[in-house]
Amino acid sequence: MSKFNLSGLRRTGTSAVRTADHATGRTHEGARGHARDAKGELFLLAVTSFVAEDTFYEAAAERDERLRALAATVALEDVDWTLRLVRWLRTGAHLRTVALVVAAEAVKARLEAGIAGDNRALVEAALDRADEPGEMLAYWASRHGRAFPKPVKRGVATAAERLYTERSLLKYDARGRDYRFADVLELTHARPRDARQSALFRHALDRRHDRADAVPDELAVLAARERLLAVPVAERRATLVGDPDGLRRAGMTWEQVAGWLQGPLDAAAWEALVPSMGYMALLRNLRNFDQAGVADDVAATVAAKLADAGEVARSRQLPLRFLSAYRAAPSLRWAWPLEQALQASLANVPELPGRTLVLVDRSGSMFSRLSGRSTVTRADAAAVFGAALAVRSARADLVEFGTDSRTVAARRGESVLALAGRMGNLGGTNTAAAVRRHFRRHDRVVIVTDEQAWAGWRGQDPTWAVPATVPVYTFNLAGYRYGHGPSGSANRHTFGGLSDQGFAAIPLLEAGRDADWPF
Repeated sequence: MSKFNLSGLRRTGTSAVRTADHATGRTHEGARGHARDAKGELFLLAVTSFVAEDTFYEAAAERDERLRALAATVALEDVDWTLRLVRWLRTGAHLRTVALVVAAEAVKARLEAGIAGDNRALVEAALDRADEPGEMLAYWASRHGRAFPKPVKRGVATAAERLYTERSLLKYDARGRDYRFADVLELTHARPRDARQSALFRHALDRRHDRADAVPDELAVLAARERLLAVPVAERRATLVGDPDGLRRAGMTWEQVAGWLQGPLDAAAWEALVPSMGYMALLRNLRNFDQAGVADDVAATVAAKLADAGEVARSRQLPLRFLSAYRAAPSLRWAWPLEQALQASLANVPELPGRTLVLVDRSGSMFSRLSGRSTVTRADAAAVFGAALAVRSARADLVEFGTDSRTVAARRGESVLALAGRMGNLGGTNTAAAVRRHFRRHDRVVIVTDEQAWAGWRGQDPTWAVPATVPVYTFNLAGYRYGHGPSGSANRHTFGGLSDQGFAAIPLLEAGRDADWPF
């Protein structure tokens, strides 16, 4: 019987996350599970992980150990791929801690194996904010001791030379850190790139060892800060309102201004601060703006910046940040700009032709928080991604599923934030039943899930009811070891992560091209 010379077969290329075509284990709910190769498992785990955080099925210690072991294994097999992964995790997916851990463990494995080359580059690739050189040293010391190998020190030094500025010193050189700027400089012997940074390095060392005197003339931002600190407390609010740009020149964040004023930020203070506030600072303070009663014209300025697609791209915010802000902001005046911002952050979610079945996992395991400091869950992520795909597609059936399943009415162009808010908690993970019930000769199926499905009918994988000619795209949001079905070819593909980037592979695959890693 012919397997390939068939009419009507929708041919897709191969994709990056690959499994064997047969089950090799069990999901956490007992269904037949498919293990990925080491690169695929590391990728899915890394793009869904917040280090030192429990998930529904996996304790933090177990999950972190799996991450470390995979990073070590893959770094020995393919260092070029590992370096590209680390760089992309930090600057593409905007995941700080996991990029640092993967880089450190990759370097540790390579050094133990006696392999030189690329180790310094791995360390530097993970560091993109001025507090991260110290974070790398702190992580290495906690895991591998305080004898820092030369590649680690040189990678950290190069990052410090690139990242250390007056403003970053003021923001990140806190007394409560084990490795302050001066400690990094002394341990790694970083070399200043010019006379101004040389003065900055000397000042960081002096203040760390309590011998700082007057601020050097070359350091204008620090000098401006000193002048502001000299203003009597009773005169500071008038100074803020009269010269709001002075705080920008002094590198003052809104948190530092609140401390400088030694009192709450009222409407006048917020109105003076808004023009110099960064995107993330605005996003975090919508509730504060409302409670203080900032003027409508100032609120309009904030809204315009939030909705600007260029500002969204530069802010590097994950889509779920906008959902979190939407829930926290009490005023409806923020709803539309946050919807626009969310849509801009989902630029990689394609507009799919034909009929698409979108299945959103709303089982109990999806409702664990992404981190201890977050109110957002994997169920929220699934709802946002599923809703975005549905409202952009030509014709989509949006379904939420758990023990049972139900259709969620979605119109093209509808608000993703409002649509995601209408979904509930549906109990178990009966993926197979949802597929059987709702698949009606669709052109494709997209499942947004943690893949920890119940056993399907007669032990089949949950998508057995979808013909082999129809592509099934699983978007994984948890990174557990075993997935619910095969992946990599034959119209079955798995992507993953907490950003929109994986969805860009769908049009490529449906054009018959291969979809490689996103880096």
